[in-house]
Amino acid sequence: MAHTDDLNALLETLNAIPKENLKPLNMPAKTATQEAENLYYWANKDLAELQRAGLGETKIAQLLVRAGALHQAQSDWIDEKHEKENSEILWKEETPMAFDLQAELEHTFRFAYRNDEARRKSIQEIAEGNGHDDLIQDLNDYANIGRKHPEPLQAINFDMTKLDLAADTSDRLAGLLAQVNGARETNSEAKLLRDRAYTHLKELVDEIREYGKFVFWKDAEKLEHYSSGYHRKTSNKRKEEEIHQ
Repeated sequence: MAHTDDLNALLETLNAIPKENLKPLNMPAKTATQEAENLYYWANKDLAELQRAGLGETKIAQLLVRAGALHQAQSDWIDEKHEKENSEILWKEETPMAFDLQAELEHTFRFAYRNDEARRKSIQEIAEGNGHDDLIQDLNDYANIGRKHPEPLQAINFDMTKLDLAADTSDRLAGLLAQVNGARETNSEAKLLRDRAYTHLKELVDEIREYGKFVFWKDAEKLEHYSSGYHRKTSNKRKEEEIHQ
């Protein structure tokens, strides 16, 4: 079964996990999935002993499905995160030009429509405020006025293609800003799904390891198969660092 199929098969179950029950990743997601697959291998080798202790074979089989779901959820989260990071780069590259265009349009429109009281008031209102949201709205507002009332701009030989540029820039920046804001949001849907997939996998991994520790409590070699190699290594590393301090 493909990892996308694994994730789709568990989607309803994962989405039902409350946020307050989510477990923080205490190891890289790729390590969690690999340890689950290793556990699947060892649990199948020890199946008879584990079944005598009450562990069902279907639970062991579920390890691969849950690990596959985490594989896919992690990939989707990484893809989304990188896409948003790219949007932030594009936003930083494009906003200086947009602010320059905003300033040019304000300067030009104030002069072109200086004798049109209605438009002059509109331009004054557009010029109020600042910030990114204001920039996006201003560009679209200037384009709207210029297209509806082109004669004063044409009279001063204004480059009318800049109206299209303003409207296009406004639309593009609105999309980029939405993605940038999403990149700064720690609880994106993709990340939440990744965390739910990890939580769902960890619950089963912990349960199977408990059975293994119970059954093989006198077998030191087999006991290692039912604990986290990642945490053993990090624990040993910390101990070595403490010794050399």
